[in-house]
Amino acid sequence: MPALVGTINQAICNQAVRYQAIRRGCSLRAVITAWLLATACATTPTYAADYRLEVIGEGLEFPWSIEFLGNGQMLVTERGGDLHILGEAGELSPPIAGVPATYVRSQGGLFDVLLAPDFAATKQLYLSFAKGPAGANATHVVRATLEGNTLTNIYPVAAVTPTKDTAVHYGGRLAWDRTGALLMTSGDGFDYREAAQDKNSLLGKVIRIGPTGELPANNPFIDQVDAHPMVYSYGHRNPQGLAVDAITGRIYLHEHGPRGGDELNLIEPGRNYGWPLTSYGVDYTGALISPFQQLPDITDPLVHWTPSVGASGLTQYRGDAFPQWRGDLFVGTLVERSVRRVDLDATGAVVGQEILFQELDERIRDVRTGPDGYLYLLTDNADGRVIRVIPD
Repeated sequence: MPALVGTINQAICNQAVRYQAIRRGCSLRAVITAWLLATACATTPTYAADYRLEVIGEGLEFPWSIEFLGNGQMLVTERGGDLHILGEAGELSPPIAGVPATYVRSQGGLFDVLLAPDFAATKQLYLSFAKGPAGANATHVVRATLEGNTLTNIYPVAAVTPTKDTAVHYGGRLAWDRTGALLMTSGDGFDYREAAQDKNSLLGKVIRIGPTGELPANNPFIDQVDAHPMVYSYGHRNPQGLAVDAITGRIYLHEHGPRGGDELNLIEPGRNYGWPLTSYGVDYTGALISPFQQLPDITDPLVHWTPSVGASGLTQYRGDAFPQWRGDLFVGTLVERSVRRVDLDATGAVVGQEILFQELDERIRDVRTGPDGYLYLLTDNADGRVIRVIPD
């Protein structure tokens, strides 16, 4: 029955794609292309057939990110500003002392946690968070040393400029690229969406810096006078998923659209990803943000989702526990209350999608691949849980 429902839903979706293309006066070729894209990305809900879900941690208040420490332990951030260690037996540590003061309001708070590549020797980690005051807040990144249950040696690494007076659209995801540079996503601040096209602004960007905030010499705009040297890519709305392929070095990012038009993008240096010049969504009032879904010199998404799935958290699976999923992307969703498996072929092209874990009926804030080869999910609510996905 779930597969039948998925087939019916996709048929309705395909018909809607064709209708929208015709209504907007697209050519027959464009209509056929839209239909083929919708068909290629057909989705099928999947329920516990080849996997089992285990709750390994609970009692977390709106958790946002997880990171693996080894020995069965992991770090978990809570949007309210606390960082915890989750033990192998599911025990939750008291809040780690020394976490920087965080601006907690609406979508603002403590976001991502990322270990330094040499964490085993240095015990250094990175945190992203919103920092106030309310009228002039921004996404910040710091480096710190984890000593027992305390952070020491807090060192500021990056801050998004200019500041803003909104408490939404922070981005805040962190990842290491294959060269050892730190990637950081920033949102457009909602009321400042035009800034996503301004290369002098760090709003609505992927930012690339060295481990202490230094500028990599090969950043795409390093010598351009009308651009910020930290900018790696631009034209983003609110990117809350970031993953780097450990084998190919490809950088994948997903971002929230407005009303529809959530996107999965392959990030390349210097590219413009369109927001708000192009969008597959509309404003929350139903008004058009742009009449264009595609434009010259704008990089198209690999996948776009309408209605919005509310994408949050992203991992590329390279483990051994689920060989049939190896190489695929896993996207947590807040609105759809699922995880989307995006099936990639050997070239990185999207060849299909699958809807997973809807039986949880929970908002999924983060999804990660553990060192044990299992998937880990983080649920987004006042009693958040860490859930491990293992083979059945």
